[in-house]
Amino acid sequence: MSDIRHNWTREEILEVYNTPLLELIFRAASIHRKHNKGSEVQVSSLISIKTGGCSEDCGYCPQAARYNTEVKAHKLMSVVEVTQYAERAKSGGASRVCMGAAWREVRDNRDFDRVIDMVKAVNEMDMEVCCTLGMLTEHQAQRLADAGLYAYNHNLDTSEENYSNIIGTRTYDDRLNTLKNVRKANITVCSGGIIGLGETVEDRCGMLHTLVNLPQHPESVPINSLVAVKGTPLENQEPVEIWEMVRMVATTRILMPKTVVRLSAGRQQMSLEGQAMCFLAGANSIFTGEKLLTTPNPEFDEDMQMFKTFGLTPKTPFQEGRPVTKQEMLSE
Repeated sequence: MSDIRHNWTREEILEVYNTPLLELIFRAASIHRKHNKGSEVQVSSLISIKTGGCSEDCGYCPQAARYNTEVKAHKLMSVVEVTQYAERAKSGGASRVCMGAAWREVRDNRDFDRVIDMVKAVNEMDMEVCCTLGMLTEHQAQRLADAGLYAYNHNLDTSEENYSNIIGTRTYDDRLNTLKNVRKANITVCSGGIIGLGETVEDRCGMLHTLVNLPQHPESVPINSLVAVKGTPLENQEPVEIWEMVRMVATTRILMPKTVVRLSAGRQQMSLEGQAMCFLAGANSIFTGEKLLTTPNPEFDEDMQMFKTFGLTPKTPFQEGRPVTKQEMLSE
């Protein structure tokens, strides 16, 4: 049977997830090395281009306006500020810049026009550009594609059954519709979830079931461990154990052999040994830099030392090819 499948059942995914841990890691590591360069890790840097003041009620998020957290709201950054940040990220070893705005959805206004200019500017720096801006229409996705956007992040967060326990201001179908619009624009899809929300193992596998059975696997799946923030509804959630992260990474790798599996939020709390187990189990991407939007994250120098210790190398950009913009197609 081929490793690449789109017809996994929930029962099969649960069986994979519950495999004895060392056997699970071995299986995932074998599949990882069959489909990817085992020593290469894609390095991304995430910048919050517009912080706080979001109208959503995501239970984990300190940027929601309705919660009393210590996050200070900031208006949309300038193109110059973003390019300066991207230059620092590139010099630190990052091949991708991800720009996040605390919006419920993209609106067709001057702010979106400025984001388009940001995408163009960073794309010209020979870096992959990713955005996470909330819900997108098909037309908005196409505008981003025409500007040279490489990837769009829109996480499912959890299973469809558990979703309403975490978020009430949008639906699971809203999330899936945005992913469809991204695909129609020929932008690569980045979509994953968070563990530690109080979900069950069945919820974790349910989220993966949705992702793996999409017509095309996401090119990137971030696996986040909840960073509980005071003032949010989930502030009292206990941190997940490292072995739960390893299981989630390994299961994702087995289900989606060619997908980039990213260690995302929560890495600051992981030991080097724990991160090594995640890389062995198939993780091949990290966010680096001092912050992930508003939560602490290891810095560039610290991560490059880890790479040296583990014998890892940063992945170069555009290995899967550059996106072709409409302007480029018309000029041919």
